[in-house]
Amino acid sequence: MQQASPTLFFGLNYPPETTGISPYTGAMASGLARRGRKVRALVGHPHYPDWKVAPGYGQWSLREIIDGVSVERLRHFVPSRPTPMPRAAAEISFGLRQAFARWGRPAVIVTVSPALISSALVRLRARVTHPNTPFVVWVQDLYGAGLAETGQNAGLAARAIGWIEGWLLRSASKVVVIHDRFADRVVSNLGVLPERAAVVRNWTHLGPTPNVDVAAVRRSYGWAADEIVVAHTGNMGVKQGLHHVVDAGRLAHRTHEKVRFVLVGRGSQRDELAARIDEEPTTTEIMPPLDDVAFAEVLQAADILLVNELPGVSEMCVPSKLTSYFSSGRPVLAATDLAGITAHEVAAADAGMTVIAGDPDALLQGAKALAADRAQAVRLGENGKRYKETVLDETFAIDRFDSLLADLTAAPGGQAPPHPKIDKDRHTL
Repeated sequence: MQQASPTLFFGLNYPPETTGISPYTGAMASGLARRGRKVRALVGHPHYPDWKVAPGYGQWSLREIIDGVSVERLRHFVPSRPTPMPRAAAEISFGLRQAFARWGRPAVIVTVSPALISSALVRLRARVTHPNTPFVVWVQDLYGAGLAETGQNAGLAARAIGWIEGWLLRSASKVVVIHDRFADRVVSNLGVLPERAAVVRNWTHLGPTPNVDVAAVRRSYGWAADEIVVAHTGNMGVKQGLHHVVDAGRLAHRTHEKVRFVLVGRGSQRDELAARIDEEPTTTEIMPPLDDVAFAEVLQAADILLVNELPGVSEMCVPSKLTSYFSSGRPVLAATDLAGITAHEVAAADAGMTVIAGDPDALLQGAKALAADRAQAVRLGENGKRYKETVLDETFAIDRFDSLLADLTAAPGGQAPPHPKIDKDRHTL
């Protein structure tokens, strides 16, 4: 029997978007609905990672039922180039649409960050019209860390983002993060009370791994049996630093190494990467996004699966592609900060190796080293599958989130105690 008052989700991204945060928001909302919750979601029209509204969408408002969830899509500004100011304008326009929508009487409110600014506008509305309704912020990326690690943390706008992020998280009844390192950061740097922070890990949104004729898949893409195929999937944005992968392919071409780098997906940097590939010979190529079946086939047909990050990216996010990589049974090569979250996750799973970010030669040598020991590659791939099954489990994650919401709605008055005054000398924004 469903509850009378809904759990109300606010998020910019939602299925049918297939990359980034969308699959997690959609799966969590539908998973809670399967557990007997009445769930509504006020979300944007599908537009990511192309930054173009998908065909069939774009109405001022559109209502759908998706996997038991009542979804209302709200039209907002979508920039053609997602640079910082246009992205902020997009979030503001979306947040205003959410803030002025009809909310009804939700049992609990959940906002997904990103988008930070729209989540803050939702929080402002909730403080006025729903002051006693539990308010949860589900943090997928840390904005302040992201600005710092991509060199955009100078100036008034960056300070404003830091203040907004700290205020939003400190004001929440519960802050749900996707990694223990995120939990440490929101407590230590942003002043969230430890008891208000909770960790719910992300998971793979792919179905069971199918049986794949690897040789046939490789032939269909023109990949030779004797070359090392290193596949990177997902968003092609600034923080991925994929121009270094193009340069690694140039090194492979110059030295006649049989190493092919394959970039699968799209994003704001795709056109620039394509132009870079055309400048001079490289073994790096770009493939368009794939459906789930073809995506799973590529993961298994590749010899190595790549996470590549811009130098300096360390604590801002946990790459969602890792959950899919671990499920594939292939070893992972991570070009990243050696002390960062990504390196920590690969080491925790014992599922691959890490090389320093921004060094094309280190990337090429790492791929060759992983491929040179076939038995070791198989062992690392199996370790990843085991980690996915024991740590990154979807059922456990949704049950954990459901339990957190149940505790909040059962609390007296439905709200956590007021947040104490933060000592500005201890907590930096």
